Amino acid sequence: MKIRKLFQKTQFGIFGLFGLIVLSTSALTIYTVQTHLSTEYEGNSRNIAKTIADASVDILLNRNLATLQSLIDQFVEIQGIRYVYITSDTGEFLAHTFVPGIPEVILESDPNETRAVNRQLPGMGEFVEVGSPILAGFAGTVHVGMDLDVIGLKIQRAIGQQVYLISILLVVGVLGSIWFVNLAARPLGELLAFAVKLAKEEDADGAETEHILARDDEAGELARLLLHISQRRTPADEPPPAADGTG
Repeated sequence: MKIRKLFQKTQFGIFGLFGLIVLSTSALTIYTVQTHLSTEYEGNSRNIAKTIADASVDILLNRNLATLQSLIDQFVEIQGIRYVYITSDTGEFLAHTFVPGIPEVILESDPNETRAVNRQLPGMGEFVEVGSPILAGFAGTVHVGMDLDVIGLKIQRAIGQQVYLISILLVVGVLGSIWFVNLAARPLGELLAFAVKLAKEEDADGAETEHILARDDEAGELARLLLHISQRRTPADEPPPAADGTG
């Protein structure tokens, strides 16, 4: 699909505009989806931690640690949750889901921390951990670790679908712009061919010539103007009379 030189800069400008739109839209989509899903997962983790904290009050009062362990084991089956552990108000680990043992990073952390904390556990991966106090912290704290790999996979899937759509729109837009530019350039080609015929003093009749002369746009006006100029004969344009030898 050939693009005339007169419209090449216009076409490249359209390509650049489409590229800018795709890049800015993709960046905004990635940021929005990542922020939304990360906030959603963190909120879900806090709700789970609060649910465990509320359900652990009676269990802790009865010091039934076996039931407490059974309770937190159920929550690690939820997609995205990799570990749960409960600490007492003194920092003692009452129950946990780590196998075979509690990682050193967890042992060295603040047992009463409830803010969202990013943790990198050797051999396990990267996690975001949130906490919820039990009885305002007087009975301990529940900690829930959410796997960032799962969150990242969800983000990739959500973004991937939108990027596919944006890419399709980009391809369709570029092909459509080429078609429209060539459609706009077609009268220019007809006008050029008509001007060449006039310059060569060829017969200006024919379907193509009638078509360009019948146009009601600028291309038609220029074609009629060229035809008028070529047909106009001034005295200066007439050849001088031949000498007959008489004086």
